[in-house]
This record gives sequence, structure tokens and C-alpha cells, in this order.
Amino acid sequence: MALPDAHRETLAVLPSHRRENFELRLEQWWPDLHDAVTALYPDPDAVASTLVEIAARGYAARSGDLHRLDERRLLQPDWFQRPEMFGYACYVDRYGTTLKGLGERLDHLTDLGVTYLHLMPLLQPRPGDNDGGYAVMDYRAVREDLGSNEDLSDLATKLRERGISPVVDLVLNHVAREHEWAQKARSGDPAYRAYFHIYPDRETPDAYERTLPDVFPDFAPGSFSFDDDLGEWVWTTFNEWQWDLNWANPAVLLEFAEIVMHLANLGVEVLRLDAIAFLWKRLGTNCQNQPEVHAVTQALRSMCRLAAPATLFKAEAIVGPRDLMPYLGLGRHTGRVSDIAYHNSLMVHIWSMLASGSTDLARTSLANLPPTPPSGTWVTYVRCHDDIGWAIDDGDAAGRGITGAGHRHFLADWYAGEFDGSWAEGLVFQHNKETGDRRISGTAAALSGLGPSRKDPDGGFARIFLAHAIVAAWGGIPVVWSGDELGSPGDPDWASEPGHDGDNRWVHRPRVSDADRARRFEVGSDAQRIYEGMARIARVRRGLPMLHSEASTEVLTDVDDGLLVLVRRHPSGTLVGLFNATADHRPFPHARLLELGLSEPREVLAEHDLVPHDGSVWIPPYAAWWIV
Repeated sequence: MALPDAHRETLAVLPSHRRENFELRLEQWWPDLHDAVTALYPDPDAVASTLVEIAARGYAARSGDLHRLDERRLLQPDWFQRPEMFGYACYVDRYGTTLKGLGERLDHLTDLGVTYLHLMPLLQPRPGDNDGGYAVMDYRAVREDLGSNEDLSDLATKLRERGISPVVDLVLNHVAREHEWAQKARSGDPAYRAYFHIYPDRETPDAYERTLPDVFPDFAPGSFSFDDDLGEWVWTTFNEWQWDLNWANPAVLLEFAEIVMHLANLGVEVLRLDAIAFLWKRLGTNCQNQPEVHAVTQALRSMCRLAAPATLFKAEAIVGPRDLMPYLGLGRHTGRVSDIAYHNSLMVHIWSMLASGSTDLARTSLANLPPTPPSGTWVTYVRCHDDIGWAIDDGDAAGRGITGAGHRHFLADWYAGEFDGSWAEGLVFQHNKETGDRRISGTAAALSGLGPSRKDPDGGFARIFLAHAIVAAWGGIPVVWSGDELGSPGDPDWASEPGHDGDNRWVHRPRVSDADRARRFEVGSDAQRIYEGMARIARVRRGLPMLHSEASTEVLTDVDDGLLVLVRRHPSGTLVGLFNATADHRPFPHARLLELGLSEPREVLAEHDLVPHDGSVWIPPYAAWWIV
């Protein structure tokens, strides 16, 4: 199909070099855009042309500073894969009260080494219970208590000046029941009814629910809710006040294309695509990870590349290992979908290794993951805002002589502090009585032995450092969850805030005050020890080109059962990560380091000597060694 030309009138007001830039990008990304909508809709030409017009309007409105950022990113397309990337995630109000307040408290992040800042949901949510901000009522307005769109734009400018890329959530699967689209649907507007999945009776919902899992079985069982105003059933995967969108309707795609451009032009550099796995509904499936999800992402990303190539997409797909790779692009979508995806299985296996003292299952599962597409990368993390679901693959577990269900049960017991010898103080979140699955809430400190009771403080410090050293060595963007850099044991008053008492995930979403931040300067304090340890990880990482995402990650499977050994190969050299997940010294053959290409091996994270004994180097309990 020939390139569309309706956008040229929109761009006529721009200087010639700006118009030429857009046309060159259109030549580059038009095939990706058209291919994606062809996989989704019966009239792809019209949809694709409209997306180009939306991009052109966004491009024409983009500031000169952001145009310059676009050019810089195009000249350095691997900017987000480089080892200097180090992330932090927080709620604006729980870190700096407002957007302006956060902008006045950036030294804490800069000193930590942060170059990537994920600001948790900050768009206007529904009043009252809103799933931590993931029930959005207005995508074009910032929460009033946090500030304004102008404040967000100003903060993005400040962050950019410090070399920090701002990340904002974009909830794709659903909107709040109070959103304008849902309100118009409830009033009977047929155009907006088609934005949602609405059914007159239970026949179709019952057919779908035969294969749909419950996401929140405790307080939101089922996937459909009866709406009194409509007198009909609405698809609500998460909560009755979060209405799932009908992405089979191209109007929904076009609405979100406008929203993407709005956020990109405020200076957002990464859009976290929330609940992306749930977008496409197909009868007889679990309605997750359907192939159309990746076509939707490709369409939005291609459109965004035309106007704002500095803005990347991050897939929030907390799915099993077998379903994870397509979110970074496989087959026809390679290099065309999300630039970044969450490595949920790495987080799960880190906690699994620490609890069991065995790396056998982790080595098998992680070694079996296909290589990352060269144009994408992971977000790796020890904790996040959410609970931990024990996503252990049943096949991987069976291959190691254990059952997936049994190991998940053990991990829940351990991290709830119910297993003999456990040093953890987590809280059980969402106990599914049918499957026995229990998820766990808690800060990194609380799950490591540095919780309110300080069951094992020395071991806790070591485990926290070890876990963060693993995610920083894996390859990708390691992200620290707010409060974990200071060793917060959790918020003891989490249930006292309005709307929080039924959701214990707020225990690991503590407020970080100026007094908390000041504790990193108190010599010998928990905060000082942990903060300095994480800052060192970021500082050392920055100077190691073998931690660039393009370097392959190999997991050695034939090593001592207490060790996780990673090999990162890069033209500049090789890095071997030796990580001891046990409370005992563990051996690794010194000659093996030489075989792996390290002729003069030296450890750079703690800068200690490697002295072999009986032919092996002995890694201390919970130690993390980066050897080059």
C-alpha cells in the first residue's frame, strides 16, 4: 500500500527539516504499522492512516527540547540497554508528597545512581478504592493532589537534566467505571457501549468463565459484574469498578494512540503498559497472552515511533516463563513490540533460592529461557509494588524431582514466617482455596530477615545485597523498589489509611520521608549500610560493558547446588557472577574461571583477592562476586 498523505496538511506549518524527518520515519515504520492493524481489523488502511494523522498532530505539538531528545535517542538506540541504567520505582505522594516535592528531592536518587525513575500511577483515578491508582478516570489529567500536567512536564525536564528517564503507567486493559467512556456507555450511547464487553444475560459470561482464572479471588471473584444502571453484565477482570476495554474495536486503539502522544509530549520516556496480557478476549482460553496483544502493541509503538521515538514501551506482563518472551518480540513481531519487559521469573527464583538454599530449580528454569531479542531488554527487580506470586513452572519443577504446587506451598509458608527456621516476616495476600496458592506481601528487608522482629539482621543485610547484585548482573535495567534502598521493614500502620485496610500490599509501600532519607547518612545504621551497598552496585555496574544488554547471559548448570553462576560475554571481555544462596561457604573451581576466558580473574564488586584453596575459590555465605 502507498504511504498516506493526509497528514501533510497538519505538518505544513513546520519547518522543512521537521517535515522531512517525519516523512523519513514514516517510510521506516509504515510497514510495521500497517502490518499490525491488518492482523487486528477488517479495514486496516483507514485505521493505519488515522494513526499516522494522530502521530502527525503529536509531532507538530512536540517541544523543541523533546525533538532534540528524539534525535539523540535515534543516534543512540541502545541507550536503555547500557550498563549505566539503574532504576528506582516509587509513588509520588509516598516519596515527595507532590510532583514538585519529588523534584526537590532528587539528590537521594542521583546519589544512588538512578537513571530511570518509575512513577507509580499518577493519572486521575476514580474516587475511593482504585486499585492503587490503576482504575483511571481521566488519562489526560494528573491526580489533583499530586499537581498538574504542567508539574509533570516540569518534573520530566528536571529529570532529563539529571540524566534520569521518567516512566509512567498507562493502563490498557480497563478504565474506571467513572471514566467518561463508561459513563457514556451507561447512558446508552451505542458507540461507547462498543468500547466494552457488555452482555444482557449470563450465557456468554458463563461460557467465558469456564476457562478464566480468578485474579483476586478473595475480594473480586469472577470476571463479570452486574451493573445496575445498564441492567447488564460487564467484563471486569480485576474489580467491579474496572471495566475491561474491547480492543477488537479500532476506536479503542485510536483513543489510546491520542493518549500515548499526550503523555509522550509531557516528557514521559517510558510507558509501562499495565495489564497488557489481558487485552484480547478469546472464548475457550484464559484470555491472556493472545497473539493479538502483540499486534496491538506493535501498532501503538509504530505510531509513537513516528512522532516521539524517545518514548519506549514496557510490557507489564507478569506471566510464566513460556509466555514471557513474546512481549519482547518473537517471529513477525521481533523488534516491533515492547522495548522492555519485566523479568518476573528471575525475581521469583531469587526468593526461591534464598528460602531453599538450592539453586537447582533456578538454574534449570533460567537456563531454558530463550535469548533476549537484540533490540529489547528486561527490567529486573527484587521487589515491586505488587505482591509476589510464586510463578514456578510445573514442568521445570517436575524435571528436578519436585512438584510445582508443593514448592509454591513451601515458598508461601517460608515467606509468611510459618516454616520452621524462616527469617521472613511477610503477609499472606490472596489465598486461593481451590488451588492452595498464596501470594506474599512484604518489603525486601522483611522477607530477608530485617523485618520488624529483626530475626536475622546480619543474614538479612547479606541477602538483600546478594539479591540486588544478581538482578544488576543479569542484564537489563535493575530497579530498586522505594524504601528497599533504606532497609524499610514495612509500614506498621498500613491498614490505618482510608481504603488500605483490605489490601496488605500497602505494608511494602512505605512512605519515605525526609527523615528516612537522612538516615542514609547515619554511620552504621541499616539505612546507611544498605544504601551504600546498592549505590556501589550501581557505580561498579556503570563501568562494566559486559553488563550491556546485548551481551549474552549464560547460566551454568553443572555447578555446586548452592551457587548461581552467570556468564556475561561481550567483545570487551567476560564477566562471571558467582552468587552463593546458602549460609555456608561454597566452592567453585579456580581452573573453571580460566576456562571461561578469565586469564587474570579479579573480583570487582567488593574488590577482594581471589585466593584458591585446594583448587577452588570458596564463596562466603550469601556472597555476590562479579569476576572479570
